[in-house]
Amino acid sequence: MTVALMWEARAVAGRGEELLSWALAQELTPSPLRRETFRAPQDRVLVITWWDADDTADLPELPQPGAEFVTRAVHRWRFESVATA
Repeated sequence: MTVALMWEARAVAGRGEELLSWALAQELTPSPLRRETFRAPQDRVLVITWWDADDTADLPELPQPGAEFVTRAVHRWRFESVATA
């Protein structure tokens, strides 16, 4: 089964590039099958990682950044892949 973990944070105004750099520097051990990082308006950063695991597996996730970077707590979601016909 493939599980995707989503991590999304909103930076303090004007600190989006710093938050993006911080997120890119975070290492996960073990490494995911795939990892993509996105940016969006309002200084938001999204990281999606894919894992060969079930939806209850204990997997490494990006931590909460320091309060100086973000306006709120990180949002996290976990999805499992769905087979299509």
